[in-house]
Amino acid sequence: MTITSNHIALSSCELHYLEAGADNTTTLVFLHGFPEFAGCWHRQLDYFKSHFRVIAPDLPGYNLSQKPKAEDFYQVPNLISILAEFIDRVSPSSPVILIAHDWGGALAWPLTAFYPQLISQLVILNAAHPSTFTREMKNNPEQRRRSRYILDLIADNAVNELQKNNFAFLTNLCLAHRTYQPEEHERQVYIDAWSQIGAVEGMLQYYKNMPQLVLDEDEEKLNQLRIPDIRIDVPTTVIWGMEDRAFVPEVLDGLDRYVTDITVRRLQGATHWLHHECADQVNVLINRAISRQ
Repeated sequence: MTITSNHIALSSCELHYLEAGADNTTTLVFLHGFPEFAGCWHRQLDYFKSHFRVIAPDLPGYNLSQKPKAEDFYQVPNLISILAEFIDRVSPSSPVILIAHDWGGALAWPLTAFYPQLISQLVILNAAHPSTFTREMKNNPEQRRRSRYILDLIADNAVNELQKNNFAFLTNLCLAHRTYQPEEHERQVYIDAWSQIGAVEGMLQYYKNMPQLVLDEDEEKLNQLRIPDIRIDVPTTVIWGMEDRAFVPEVLDGLDRYVTDITVRRLQGATHWLHHECADQVNVLINRAISRQ
């Protein structure tokens, strides 16, 4: 069953997306994170396309999707509204099952909270809930330490640094997995995605508009940091690689305060890039989660 490449014109931008499967089946929508793109889900799309309609967009600013230059375009509320319009357009007659990782998950949490009519079920892979993440940023010095890498991504020279040596920084970040080594052709499709005009700039805008980045030395901002009350009322499964170096495991604590129907699957030994390094296990867990409905 062929995976097709498509474009859709929305009210404020054009998005590129991959699609496969039959129209008369449940639709699964996959949202990637930084610094990936729709194709990062190929193991999941191949696994689910025989029984579901599967769709994976390039997020705004990434790969083949449009890359507006205005910084306010990348503010979280605007990105959420764009993704809500996208889901409504690709599945106008029924809600979708939303599966998301990293920045895709950071958007999927509030997207599900504010547009529950569009989503029947949520599956999150290593993307902290905004409320528990903000809580840990405010109260946990270790989470602030783990988040300091973001300073390199919002620095004035960040674009040049990420492009150096054929995108060595990005390659080491998301392709040098502890238990998974991609083949050369897979490395090349990532490099091709990062080489799109404006792609690196667009990807970094997500971090420049990140509301929770507060440093230890800025006690005033730490005291002012407000923990959002993001409530999810659709069945939700979190699949978490416990060796994640970007998040402290405490971001999983207290999720039941914000999510009425929550299941957490902890994968010992898996990292932030679990959808690559243990794809078969992740696919089984996703399938088990969505079979609940």
